[in-house]
Amino acid sequence: MTIFVISHNLQIESALVPPISAQDLADEILDSSKSFHSVQVLNHPHWLVQSESSLSAHEMAVALIKAWKQYRQKQGHTVKHHMLALGGRKDTASNPGSPLSIGSWGVDVVECSAPDNFLKSINWSNLKAKRSLDAVFEVRN
Repeated sequence: MTIFVISHNLQIESALVPPISAQDLADEILDSSKSFHSVQVLNHPHWLVQSESSLSAHEMAVALIKAWKQYRQKQGHTVKHHMLALGGRKDTASNPGSPLSIGSWGVDVVECSAPDNFLKSINWSNLKAKRSLDAVFEVRN
């Protein structure tokens, strides 16, 4: 079972791309794909929802981005920007109160206009280089 703990990094400042509530996100993920077995809203300042699937982490990330885009389209929001799913597997003990557990994936869904610039701004290449290939992913729409 693959477990994602998901956050949202909205880099677009526009009324046409409003923030997504954790409940709306959870509902849309379940409604849009049979691949997700459960999705629950989290009470955490950074992490919005936790989802489970029998898909691989990469396949689940692709399904997540697809569900996110479908939600935007259903709500009449623009989707003329880029969406990224940046994930890292939790391989060490978590801080107290964190919903991440060993083996689960912390996944940041980023909505931005210039993905390469965003990735450079967070030093993504170096962050990925410090991890084994099977412990990190990047999916773009």
